[in-house]
Amino acid sequence: MGSLTFSINVTLDGCVDHEEGIADDETHAFFTRLMDQSGAMLWGRTTYEMMESYWPAVARGDVEAAPAIREWALKLEAKPKFIVSTTRTDFPWTGSHHLTGDLRTAVQALKDRTPDGVLVGSGTLATELDRLELIDEYMFLVHPMICGHGPTLYQGGLPSTRRLDLVSAQPLSNGAVAMHYRRADRGHTGL
Repeated sequence: MGSLTFSINVTLDGCVDHEEGIADDETHAFFTRLMDQSGAMLWGRTTYEMMESYWPAVARGDVEAAPAIREWALKLEAKPKFIVSTTRTDFPWTGSHHLTGDLRTAVQALKDRTPDGVLVGSGTLATELDRLELIDEYMFLVHPMICGHGPTLYQGGLPSTRRLDLVSAQPLSNGAVAMHYRRADRGHTGL
């Protein structure tokens, strides 16, 4: 069974707005390595639509991009992508699959059949998955900035505090720090 890892860019004040943060080659290379280590991506509809509107064009070469960004796009194109949505059923992007049925059952089944693990990159979906006790690990790229606006990490709240164990902290030359945590009650799961 693979683990479910919540991975997202976040500022020091908890902002997870996709337009905030440092979007340079080093950041993209970091997320490309993280994606390489996982077996699948898991998103909510909003994140899927945001990604679908840009990354396939980069992968096709329709948009000029730096090498690290193009590498991310090509690997994302090839990666299995699972989408949770109650309002949309058609997901034409290469390798995209609609995850249906009971959320807990569907995501647990995805984890069970994905030994290399699943990355969830949608803040709202991750909050719901955390409420269901499905997230095993957290990989936050913490950016050295304070935004003063939202959306913020877990702004929907959780029923209880999550105690985490630090696995690693890796500073990047751009000032961001990759923070890898594991649920304290889970032990090692292999990502």
